Amino acid sequence: MIHVCFSLYDKAGNYSKFLGTTMLSLFDNLNSSSWSITVHILHDNTLTDDNRDKFSYIAGRYKQHVKFYNVEELCADKTAEINKIFLEADKMRFSRAMFYRFLIPHVLPAEIKKVIYLDADIIVNLDINELWRIDPGDKPLGAIPNLFQIKDEKASLERTNKFMKLCKEGFVKAEDYFNSGVLLLNLIFMRNADDILIHGMEFIGERPLQYPDQDILNYCFSTSILKLPVKFNRYVMLARPENELTIEQKIYHYAGGKAGLGIDMSDPFNRLWWSYFIKTPWFDLNMISNLVQAFAELDIARENSIWKISSNMAGKARAFVVDEENVERLEKHFSVRDKEEVFIIDPKIEDYFLQLIDLMDAAKGKKIFFIGIPKIAPKLKKSGFIDGKDFIDVSGFYSPAWKNPAEAYNLVVTM
Repeated sequence: MIHVCFSLYDKAGNYSKFLGTTMLSLFDNLNSSSWSITVHILHDNTLTDDNRDKFSYIAGRYKQHVKFYNVEELCADKTAEINKIFLEADKMRFSRAMFYRFLIPHVLPAEIKKVIYLDADIIVNLDINELWRIDPGDKPLGAIPNLFQIKDEKASLERTNKFMKLCKEGFVKAEDYFNSGVLLLNLIFMRNADDILIHGMEFIGERPLQYPDQDILNYCFSTSILKLPVKFNRYVMLARPENELTIEQKIYHYAGGKAGLGIDMSDPFNRLWWSYFIKTPWFDLNMISNLVQAFAELDIARENSIWKISSNMAGKARAFVVDEENVERLEKHFSVRDKEEVFIIDPKIEDYFLQLIDLMDAAKGKKIFFIGIPKIAPKLKKSGFIDGKDFIDVSGFYSPAWKNPAEAYNLVVTM
């Protein structure tokens, strides 16, 4: 028997569909007829009867098993202790379910020696038995280091040191920092690690929170984990820019908000997620109605945007700012004419922004700049330029989905 665990906090009742999609992909790819899966869902009182029935329906359809554990009833003392340490938990952008993974050793039966933990923003596009067969030995857990996610090791270390506070502050080495979305937990070890985890919680709880659950596990165990291959936790947001556009037998992790899941069906990762979601009982008439309404609102927003651009362009020439990589795409998308100016700027050069400021100052009132480089618009606003009058951020209009899928992301959130 393969044991897989999820944690769920679903105050609005809308998040269960994502966990259900992950769960369905898990069952759908189990090729070993001699194996079966039991899914363990740690939840609280926010799990509705309807969503519970849908989880059970998916398990029944695939002749697999699902068990439910209400941690508010089973672990009231431990949840109270965690809530005391993390008083601001409900105000964070992450849900309190992130802490439920620490309760897994206490609620799962003692005869279960190991378990695979998965986040709900995941598609399991391989036979999970590949991961299950790995023996954690005397290690507390198996996980995938961030270092494995980017082919350029130096760039990966720099990225981790820059964005992960524990690494930036010197508490965890960048080469050891791991993501907690996919874990192979050694329950024999973890059932005796309460003191270690509480110390980690208290340490992280005293600092500005970034990824609380992940930082706790890294603070406690980063130097002693079993490092697993990246195929078991491949970040979609990093696979896209590396042009890894062929779907393979991997566990794909859609973490990263706007950089994760979208609706652009030319993107193979989006197609992969939706191909599983439409098989779930959450893809029903109400969902289709919600999607149609969301698309209608996108059309209205797009029309308003076009009207705003047109009205502000009267009497002005167009000029374009783009990086070298995307020149051809921008010129094609906006039908750039021979007489129109295209300024190619390298964002990696230290004074690139000063170059752009000089260009725009010299042409103020005469030209409207179409900015095709992401993340410049906020800087231009701070420098006194007016969005829609002096410039228009078009990076999201011509870029591939991984660049700036804001509209798609907002639509997914409405689900």
